[in-house]
Amino acid sequence: MNTPEFWVAVAFVIFVALVWKKASAAITGLLDARAEKIRAELDEAQRLREDAQALLANYQRRQRDALQEAEAVIAHAREEADRLRTQAGADLEAALKRRETQAMDRIAQAEAAALAEVRNLTVDIAVSASRRILESGIKPAQADKLIEQSIAELPKHLH
Repeated sequence: MNTPEFWVAVAFVIFVALVWKKASAAITGLLDARAEKIRAELDEAQRLREDAQALLANYQRRQRDALQEAEAVIAHAREEADRLRTQAGADLEAALKRRETQAMDRIAQAEAAALAEVRNLTVDIAVSASRRILESGIKPAQADKLIEQSIAELPKHLH
């Protein structure tokens, strides 16, 4: 034990033990700090993952809502188109009936005017025949014959 190599070995072991004690504390501190940093990064990653999942769920909900709204708009547009089609058909039917009524009224007016014209023409013919009879002073048998002839000619004058 008195050899210098022994004391160098003892000093070396003590030195290594002291260095190891200090170094292990530093290494342990570094490892603990690194573990804490990794744990913080994992916690941050977990929080970011949860935020991303919440955002994804939010966007998916918005997409579903937008699709539902689009479907509602399309359904409303179809209903409105059907209503407008029905209304346009009813309006067209009413317009056609109104025009038909107007045409029938015009036909009735034209018939009434034609009948009035026929009556006026008949009266003119009868007056003319009466005037001829009165001016010529003909016999009653001949007058009856002229009246019958005028009545027979009446359809020719009506058309």
